[in-house]
Amino acid sequence: MARVRMYSRFLRLWHWLQALLVIMLLLTGFEVHGSYRLFGFEHAVDYHRLAAWSLLGLWALAWFWHLTTGEWKQYIPSPIDRVIAMLRYYGVGIFRGEPHPFHKDRWHRHNPLQRMAYLSLHVLIGPAIWISGLAYISYPYWAQLGLGGLSLAPVALVHTAAAFLMLTFLVAHLYLALTTSEAPFAYLKGMISGYEEISDESR
Repeated sequence: MARVRMYSRFLRLWHWLQALLVIMLLLTGFEVHGSYRLFGFEHAVDYHRLAAWSLLGLWALAWFWHLTTGEWKQYIPSPIDRVIAMLRYYGVGIFRGEPHPFHKDRWHRHNPLQRMAYLSLHVLIGPAIWISGLAYISYPYWAQLGLGGLSLAPVALVHTAAAFLMLTFLVAHLYLALTTSEAPFAYLKGMISGYEEISDESR
């Protein structure tokens, strides 16, 4: 086993800030939706808007970083046979103690299923949330834009559906991160320290 620096300082900072902002958006968004009372409606609206603009700025910075450092290559989809191998491993192999079909290194951190999930987050879920959210915020100005006759309901529906998809992603991400590493909390520790223990055969 070798201790390898897997996650840069910026990547870890981006990851944890994004996680905090997403959780804040989910908490305040579902309160605004009327699901429960935590901050109070007016405060929830204010916090939601602040967290949304903060996350939008963070994502813009992160995309610039991904493009300029080559990290975007981490999200290139894998061949279908590798995706199937990962599905079989998580569905059956992991419970039988079979070896992991994917071996990570510094430039291949994500297994085939992770690549699909993160790519979906960035090109489907994220844009659905932001486009519908910006349309929602700009609703008072729709009439000035010649859109006064349109209903807000479809925009709210898309925004809420995207929020549930984000929540599903977050729950699945946490579950897999906490339960599938060889050592307890190894992935969590790696995202804090930046280092992971990688077997020699994976290098």
